[in-house]
Amino acid sequence: MIAVFVNCATVIVGSLIGLIFSRKISDELSNIVSAAAGVVSLVIGLQMTFEYNSIIVLTLALIAGGLLGSWWDIDGKILSLGRFLELHFSKNRKIQPENAVKHNFAYAFLNASVLFCVGAMAIVGSFKAGINKDYTLIYTKSILDGFMAIVFAASMGAGTIFAALSILAYQGLLTLSSTWIEPFINQQMLTEISATGGALIVMIGINLLKLRTLKTANYLPAIILAALFVPIASLFGI
Repeated sequence: MIAVFVNCATVIVGSLIGLIFSRKISDELSNIVSAAAGVVSLVIGLQMTFEYNSIIVLTLALIAGGLLGSWWDIDGKILSLGRFLELHFSKNRKIQPENAVKHNFAYAFLNASVLFCVGAMAIVGSFKAGINKDYTLIYTKSILDGFMAIVFAASMGAGTIFAALSILAYQGLLTLSSTWIEPFINQQMLTEISATGGALIVMIGINLLKLRTLKTANYLPAIILAALFVPIASLFGI
């Protein structure tokens, strides 16, 4: 679990640096940082997505996952958790409207949580840490997350820092249960999981660039479905 704690720490430190930086820049410069965060998210997301093995698996996972997530209202539930955290931990306890994107505590918490948790590095790194006590991949992810936390906190606000809680819960659970989960996950599944996670990061970039408002978290079930669809697709040779 030590690697998970390190990952949480880098996100916290990066977020604090980003918040300090954001207080020293004007709204115009803040918009530039936000746009840069959006472009970087698109680049990272597209790079991950284009590594897919089956476009059919990716398509079906996103569609079915989006439908399930909308039915369960995952986005709304995570935003509600973000508002709960804001109410109890933020100095500015005035809850912002749902459509207020810039420096919206709950919005920052949601998007940062998705960004830091959807990649294959989180899964593979947790397996290696839990099974082989090899922390290299999680440490590498920690450095990347720390830098992204700086950009996200500067562009979206204090909610980014609480994404460390999502990392602690998600990667901590994967690490502790890795011995039982790892035999059921093969390389092809990891590839499709990473590609689907990349598509979600693309959605974050679209939101940050204000091209369209997408409820990214509603597509989280697509990551699990991508893994489940792999053996089914193999049966049909697709």
